Amino acid sequence: MSTLPPCSQCQSSLTYEDGSGLYICPECGHEWPVQAEASAESDERVYRDAAGNVLQDGDSVTVIKDLKLKGSGGVVKMGTKVKNIRLVDGDHDIDCKIDGFGAMSLKSEFVKKI
Repeated sequence: MSTLPPCSQCQSSLTYEDGSGLYICPECGHEWPVQAEASAESDERVYRDAAGNVLQDGDSVTVIKDLKLKGSGGVVKMGTKVKNIRLVDGDHDIDCKIDGFGAMSLKSEFVKKI
């Protein structure tokens, strides 16, 4: 369960988040952006695998499901071990080399840290 910040004007704990990115206090009607809270927490991105373990450059990981490759028609099988990963920003956040396939990018949600 997530904890929402109390209202900055009346200190009510009944605040809620609406779908448009605002915190709203039902008691006093005060509204403030969620982004202000999120950016204040941390500027550094934390990369996590499918099990929630924190990933770092140079870690070894295992692929947890068969991944079809675009363009070549091959498949990276579940259980394939990938050594010495490099973390990058973007949609696919792991750059690596896989034996038999070469250099490629993976999503961290499809790997598990060894």
